[in-house]
Amino acid sequence: MTVWRALRGRGYLWSAWPWRALAYLGSGVLFGMVVLVAIGCGAVLGGVLAVVLVGLPLLGLTALAGIPVAEVERRRLRLVGVRAEPAGQHRVPERAGLWAWLSTRLREAATWRELAYAVLVGVVLWPLDALAVVLAVGVPGQMVAAPVLVGVQGEAKVLKAWTVDTLPGAFGVAALGVVLLATGAYALGVFVGARAELARAMVAPPARAEDSARVTELVRSRVRLVDAFEAERRRIERDLHDGAQQRLVALTMTLGLARLDTPPGPLADQLAKAHDEAGQVLAELRELIHGIHPKVLTDYGLEAAVADAADRSPVPVDLDLDLGLGLDGRRLPEAVESAAYFVVCEALANVARHSGASRAEVGGGYEGGDNGDGGRLVLRIGDDGCGGARPGSGTGLTGLADRVSVLDGRLTLSSPPGGPTLLRVEIPCRPTDRSG
Repeated sequence: MTVWRALRGRGYLWSAWPWRALAYLGSGVLFGMVVLVAIGCGAVLGGVLAVVLVGLPLLGLTALAGIPVAEVERRRLRLVGVRAEPAGQHRVPERAGLWAWLSTRLREAATWRELAYAVLVGVVLWPLDALAVVLAVGVPGQMVAAPVLVGVQGEAKVLKAWTVDTLPGAFGVAALGVVLLATGAYALGVFVGARAELARAMVAPPARAEDSARVTELVRSRVRLVDAFEAERRRIERDLHDGAQQRLVALTMTLGLARLDTPPGPLADQLAKAHDEAGQVLAELRELIHGIHPKVLTDYGLEAAVADAADRSPVPVDLDLDLGLGLDGRRLPEAVESAAYFVVCEALANVARHSGASRAEVGGGYEGGDNGDGGRLVLRIGDDGCGGARPGSGTGLTGLADRVSVLDGRLTLSSPPGGPTLLRVEIPCRPTDRSG
């Protein structure tokens, strides 16, 4: 909820919103004074010292002062319910290093827009914030305190314009102050709403329509690439299974029959050797096909494929994966099933190679409504090993994160030294009917 919506509600005066608006303006006064001193000193000192070239770096830093000011303002806007996302405001430099970062920032329009906002805060906005607080709270508050002042001092000055020295008059002034205080609370909300919209427009403007369209097209193209990639994997697996593998099976059987029909001797020994070699090639091809796209995943789904991977793991695996999709033909999208399966396989391979674990576990399931809207697949892979796993340390975790991120998923890792290690994967998806 923003301050605008709160103003339209009936309980605005009794809610926390007037206090939040007051906190936003009060912190804005202090923040603006700090910004004024920082930018003023930087500009003056930089200009004075520019004649000896010492001030040029200081002027450059002053030009970048809007970046931290904008970051602080984006956080302050949360006080009044305005979410200002910083994403997309600044580009990532093409090269590493301080000079690349500085040159990139100084060429961006966002940097100069944020500097303009910083100057506006330091010169114009904080005095307006202070004036709004004084008029909406300070003056009515002084009027409300009139009976106390009369009782203590014998008189009270209202707006320094007239003096009240009787309790009936003081209570009348206090009643008027209460009315003005309530009115000022609404006026303060309106002012804060306009002030926050100005700040958001300058420090976190919405993306342009063409940028939004470009992002949408990039997302769609990424989905198409993932689908095409999975389709190509299945085609390669099918071609190898129905083509090269069947030919190798026929070759192995032919060599076996020839071996049986050949009398003992050098030729029989060569046939036996060839028969064994063909059997090994066939086993390796089956393993390769399984790695490209296991047939059990295509035919029976993710639960069966993960169970098969757990059975093949050198480390004993406790399996607790239940998608809860029933037997009505519903399956997760093919790309999601494939990514989840290979994440489990790679994670179990890492457990066997690096963790020194005596046992591993794979669990999770599908979380979502009955129709799958807003659902997600959750996987948890853990072990009781030595821990200390880190992305980028050669354990393939970066590749797993990339595979999951393509599907807008998220991968989190907890692996303190000494263990245990827990890998959690979340992929947004919804089941589809593939019974036909």
